[in-house]
Amino acid sequence: MAYKIDENTCISCGTCAGECPVEAISAGDDSYVIDADTCIDCGTCASVCPVEAIDPE
Repeated sequence: MAYKIDENTCISCGTCAGECPVEAISAGDDSYVIDADTCIDCGTCASVCPVEAIDPE
C-alpha cells in the first residue's frame, strides 16, 4: 500500500520530497506526487507534511 498526496491540500512546499528515503516523490503539475512502485510505505512523508496532505492509499 503506497501513500498518496491529496492534490487539493498539497501546497507544493517540497518538504515530503526532501525527506523520502527512496526518492519516490517528485513535483507534479499542480502538487507533488508519489510513485507507488517506488514507495516503501515508511510514512516519513506523511509525518513531515505541514498540511497533512499525505495518507495511505
